[in-house]
Formats: sequence, C-alpha cells, structure tokens
Amino acid sequence: MQSKNNSYNITITALMSSLALIFSYVEAIIPFNAGIPGVKLGIANIVTVIALYKLSIKHAGIVSFIRIMVAGFLFSGLFGAIYSLAGATVSLIGMIFLKKTGKFSIAGVSMAGGVLHNLGQLLVASFLIKDLRIFFYFPILLFSGLASGIAIGIAATLIMRVLPKNLHF
Repeated sequence: MQSKNNSYNITITALMSSLALIFSYVEAIIPFNAGIPGVKLGIANIVTVIALYKLSIKHAGIVSFIRIMVAGFLFSGLFGAIYSLAGATVSLIGMIFLKKTGKFSIAGVSMAGGVLHNLGQLLVASFLIKDLRIFFYFPILLFSGLASGIAIGIAATLIMRVLPKNLHF
C-alpha cells in the first residue's frame, strides 16, 4: 500500500507542477502590462495555494520549486528564477504560518503571500545591487501584491469547491 501512496503522491505533485508551469507560460504570453516594472498577475500561484490547502506544506513547496526552476530557465533566465525563488520562499513561509493560525481565509492567506513574495524579491534585489533605496518601490509592490493575492485566493477558493475533499491518501 505504501508504494501505491508514493506513486499517487508523486503523480499528483507532477500534475500540479505541470499545471503551474502551464499557468506560468500563459502568463508569459499574455500581453499584460500594468505600467509598473515587476508587476505580474501570478496565476501559477493558484496551484501553490491549492497544494497548500489540499495536500501539504511539503507538496506546496515542491510544486512551487519545480515550477519556478523550470519556468525560470524557460522564460526568465537564471536571475528571474533567483528572484522568483526568493519571493516564493518568503511567501510560502508566511502563508504556512497564517494558515496554521486558522484565523485567515484562503484569500487572506494568499493576499499575504502576494505581498511577501514582492518583499522577498526586493530583499534579493537590495542584496544584489547593495542599495536599500530599492525599498522605496515597496509601496507600489504592496498594492499590486494585495490585489493579485486576493484575486489568486478567490480563484483558488472557487476551484477548491469543485475538487474532491482529499487529493491524496
């Protein structure tokens, strides 16, 4: 039975990673321009939020990591992958903490994740360019993270309503 569980979990993780990668590709080809550098919709994060709520912390981390590494090398290069990985790490840690409190909705957790993702990217940027003035850009990214995080959380909530209660054994 353990082998069946492992195979099933690997399959679910691979499928979710693939879906997140497809969303990353769709976002890369959508001609969305908010007029603000670095602002993206983050639709691939729908899959990460669903993995966090329907599977486990481990699954959410693996799905996020695989998607970022593959998408980074396909669409945005090494530095894009580094920025995304930093943002995703800070975001996922924050979302895990808020989810564990049980006091936040999925949209609230996702909203915090959107803001923390931008913060993680700014931390890496400030380290690489060795200039803290880049944080003057944070208020703009704060609002974009709030908006996209809420939208991602609402989308994840709607999708989870039609998914089976338990996606793994």
